[in-house]
Amino acid sequence: MEEKSVEVLTPDPGESSLDKREYTGPKSGIEKELAEVLAGVIDVERVSVESHFFNDLGANSLVMAQFCARIRKRPDLPSASMKDIYRYPTIRSLATGLADAEPLPAESSVPAPATVVTRAGTARYVLCGALQFLFFMGYSFLVAIVADRGYGWVSAGSNAFGIYLRSLVFGSIGFVTLCTFPIVAKWILVGRWKPREFPIWGLTYLRFWTVKALIHANPMIFFVGNPLYVLYLRALGARIGKGVTILSRQTPACPDLLTIGAGTVIRKDSFFHCYRAHAGRIQTGRVTLGRDVFIGEKTVLDIDTSMGDGAQLGHTSTLYSGQTVPAGQQWHGSPAQPTEHDYVRVESTACGTLRRVGFGFVTLLQVFFLYVPLMVGGAYMLIDLIPALHDRLGPGSVGFTSPGLYADALALSFVLFFGFVVFGLAVLFTLPRLLNLFIEPEKVYPLYGFHYSTFRAIGRMTNIKFFKWLLGDSSFIVYYLRGLGYDLSRIEQTGSNFGTEVQHETPYLCSVGSGTMVADGLSIVNADYSSSSFRVSKTSIGPRNFIGNNIAYPSGARTGENCLLATKVMIPLEGEVREGVGLLGSPCFEIPRSVERDSRFDHLRSGEEFRRSLAAKNRYNIRSIALFLMVRWIYFFVLTVVALADVDLYDSYGHVLIAAFLVFSLAFTPFYFVLVERSIAAFRGLQPQLCSIYEPYFWWHERLWKVPENYLNIFNGTPFKSLIWRMLGVRIGSRVFDDGCHLTERMLTTIGSDCTLNAGSKIQCHSQEDGTFKSDRSTIGAGSTLGVGAHVHYGVTMGDGAELAPDSFLMKGEEVPERARWGGNPAAETREAPYQPAALAYEAQRDRSGLQAQSHGKMR
Repeated sequence: MEEKSVEVLTPDPGESSLDKREYTGPKSGIEKELAEVLAGVIDVERVSVESHFFNDLGANSLVMAQFCARIRKRPDLPSASMKDIYRYPTIRSLATGLADAEPLPAESSVPAPATVVTRAGTARYVLCGALQFLFFMGYSFLVAIVADRGYGWVSAGSNAFGIYLRSLVFGSIGFVTLCTFPIVAKWILVGRWKPREFPIWGLTYLRFWTVKALIHANPMIFFVGNPLYVLYLRALGARIGKGVTILSRQTPACPDLLTIGAGTVIRKDSFFHCYRAHAGRIQTGRVTLGRDVFIGEKTVLDIDTSMGDGAQLGHTSTLYSGQTVPAGQQWHGSPAQPTEHDYVRVESTACGTLRRVGFGFVTLLQVFFLYVPLMVGGAYMLIDLIPALHDRLGPGSVGFTSPGLYADALALSFVLFFGFVVFGLAVLFTLPRLLNLFIEPEKVYPLYGFHYSTFRAIGRMTNIKFFKWLLGDSSFIVYYLRGLGYDLSRIEQTGSNFGTEVQHETPYLCSVGSGTMVADGLSIVNADYSSSSFRVSKTSIGPRNFIGNNIAYPSGARTGENCLLATKVMIPLEGEVREGVGLLGSPCFEIPRSVERDSRFDHLRSGEEFRRSLAAKNRYNIRSIALFLMVRWIYFFVLTVVALADVDLYDSYGHVLIAAFLVFSLAFTPFYFVLVERSIAAFRGLQPQLCSIYEPYFWWHERLWKVPENYLNIFNGTPFKSLIWRMLGVRIGSRVFDDGCHLTERMLTTIGSDCTLNAGSKIQCHSQEDGTFKSDRSTIGAGSTLGVGAHVHYGVTMGDGAELAPDSFLMKGEEVPERARWGGNPAAETREAPYQPAALAYEAQRDRSGLQAQSHGKMR
């Protein structure tokens, strides 16, 4: 069922809302022109200038985006954005609002010229990919040699205690080596980063990618939120003061350009990479934060940004390149703007250097004496304690073609995999509840103590992604979340109450009202931090809400019942409680809660028809859960077969087999999951859809969302990522740079050649609003750039060479002209001259120095 806005909006005879309202004709030329454009979009003869776009005409944001696109193509009409449409929801008010807006200078009637895209040659592109593969091969071979010698020494232990001691020594040395190797490699390959610019796929980029890959693979990433992580960043070259707390796992790739003053707090899911990819080039730049700065959740700090002492940046906010927050001010929004709200809501406590050093020291003791020996020597101790297992798994016990090998792998993989599922659920439903007895709501605790460790342990355990991935988008996710500790009131089952991605800081203070539906990417923020303390508070989401994608929902939010919270909206923390409205943007503004066009399937959400449909969806979801348990188990079984075969041949080939296993895993993983996804889709493409969530098509579409995709992250920044996208059905051009973009509907996505896709960006070719599912194609033109954290909705077209700024939300149906620059949440055209990063000035100075040197040489 294809989405066709014209057919949908054309009312039946005698039912038109236009017929029920008195027609008011235009009084001015601009009213007449705007009314004619809108009438053409919705395919009616005429439109009253007093008719409300949404309430009277039944339009929605997709239709109005098409209206805005047609206006932009008319040079005689002022440009209108979706924000203008919501602010002025009639032709008359829109004409007045656009006329009253500050006029643009004549030269700004066309967009400022975009940066020329740097296009790499195919030979350089292929060479870079080959060298990246050789790097992985070499790194795997080096790891294999160390593991071979180390495990050989560990296995020589005479008993379980001897194996433990040897595991402790070898594991500790190996752990320190893994942590220090990226630091040494960074200083050897790069030295100290400076603001600069260089083309993607060249030799300089290869050094950049190598260092970035090593930094991201460092085990120190597990110490985020620990003082040890700050020491790690300092060792990489970052200038960080005392008492800094960093909770984001987004490690800066150019740490020399990062400066953080004492007492600063950076919340999770914040981007401060100190580089960006732009028009085929990597640009590095400084991120400077003063003392006692606060950075909220889901924020983006572009290069060449700074914040003064005591400044704050709220949740779901962005600093664009060149923006500066003065000392002592609070800013929020995308792009950020001043606000009066104070985001630091917990008082400080005593948390000195001795406490931080002690916490880090205790953490190292746990790692060296508990975790490392268990990881290194656990398997040997298990084999040593069970003689039968030792006999079955010893080298030379079975041949590679022996049926016994596969029988052993079948039994071992089945016990380990399904044992993890059963045991994991038992632990998640019991141990965190016991730990939660030590945490009191609304009580302020100092950081880096027993209560902090307990609180972080609760968060780590209850945020395990596997079970939410398995049960999400089904009726069973509500029982899992309730088992974790969520307060879900009286459950009104919809079959899609929660998606597969929802996170929290503690599940025991999360409350979600009846009838609320939640899409993917919800982060419930129920903890407040200062540089020395934290406090947990209850976060309540009202009943009959719809929560869109990628939203941070903090405690104290000023939303109540029956709200539509659009994708990437910034949840308000001040003002009156919003009820019965929709909220869009950052900062947010009100929009209609729903429109007639989106309620066509409401009759399927109640009565006997609903009960039959829900029962059918539940049966389908049970089959989906069983299917994906089998998919994951078969994957684990294949790797187990290869691992046991390596054990059988270990005495003959040693470390070569370990390296071969790592390379095989790298190649087999994408091939396997691509095959799974294409098999579910029956090797056919997707088509745009408009249907109820209680129709079988939607249930089938949900299966495609469940195909694992985390394996793609290892291919970020390499040519292999585009190859995998092409195998998954993406219509993708040549030499596309993908630094971590997420595509939800691969077969509805088109990406042109030489595009630049930054980390955290997303192209989402669908939308679910209450009980309605919609999908359509999105096209990214050749040479376009998606900024860090940018979100592109369905039905979007970006022209060649277009740019979307970091953390922007490009709404459904938007049409971005060629070489245009758009930004903001929601995104709109940007006509001001683009900020020139310091990297460009550095490169210009280098070019001038080179020319001067050449001229001096000629004079001589």
